Amino acid sequence: MELTPNERLIIALDVDKESAALGLVDELKGYCSIFKVGSQLFTRCGPGVIEKIHDKGCRVFLDMKYHDIPNTVSEAIKAAANMGVFMCTIHAGGGMKMMQAALEARGSSITPQIIGVTVLTSMDQSMLEEVGVMKPLEVQSSLLVNLAQKAGIDGVVASPHEVSKIRQTCGQDFIIVTPGIRPWIADDDQKRVATPREAIRFGANFIVVGRPIIHARSPAKVAEQIVGEIQEAI
Repeated sequence: MELTPNERLIIALDVDKESAALGLVDELKGYCSIFKVGSQLFTRCGPGVIEKIHDKGCRVFLDMKYHDIPNTVSEAIKAAANMGVFMCTIHAGGGMKMMQAALEARGSSITPQIIGVTVLTSMDQSMLEEVGVMKPLEVQSSLLVNLAQKAGIDGVVASPHEVSKIRQTCGQDFIIVTPGIRPWIADDDQKRVATPREAIRFGANFIVVGRPIIHARSPAKVAEQIVGEIQEAI
C-alpha cells in the first residue's frame, strides 16, 4: 500500500463539541487527510459531523467498534457506507459470522474499509484475565488477527507491539491500523505504546494519534513533528 506520510496519520477527534472537532480539522488538514470520529464525538453530534468533515475535503475513520449480532452489525455497516466513510471498525471478537456479515453489507464497494479490533491497547494481561481471557495477550491477539483475515475483512487495529508479527504472518496487503502512539512518554490509560517512527518501521499502514496532538499547546506543531517521524521511517 503506497501512502504518503500525511495519508498515514489519522488524527482522533476525541472532543465533545462539533465546533471543536471542525476547528481541529481546519487547523490540521494540512498534515493529515483522515480524521477519526469515535463514540464520544458521534454520540454527541451524530452523523452530521461526518458530512461536515467530508465538506472540508477530508476522509473519516468511523471508530464505533461494532460488536453485536450479525444482522445488527450488517445494518450499521450499510449506514456507514451510505455516509461515505473511508474506514470503520468492528470487534474481531464478534466472530466469523459477524465479520462476514459486515463484509457482505459493504457489497462491491471498496469502502468503508472494514477493520477488526483485536485487543484494546488500554488492556494488559491482568485486565484480559479480569474478563475471563486466560490466554497470554499475544496469543489472544494472534487468534483474533487470524480470524479476521480468514473472514476476509481488510485489516485490523493492533497494538504497536503486535505489528511486526502481524505483518510477517498476514502479508503486505493486510491493513494494520495502530493506536497507542505517543511521541513522548505519557501517563495515561494506554498500556502498549510506541513512537510514530517505531510503529511505521514495525509495519503499520496507519497510526492513530489523539491526545498528544489535540491537547497540545500547538496541535499543528505536534502533527508536523509526527509527519516528519513518519517520513523518516518509510
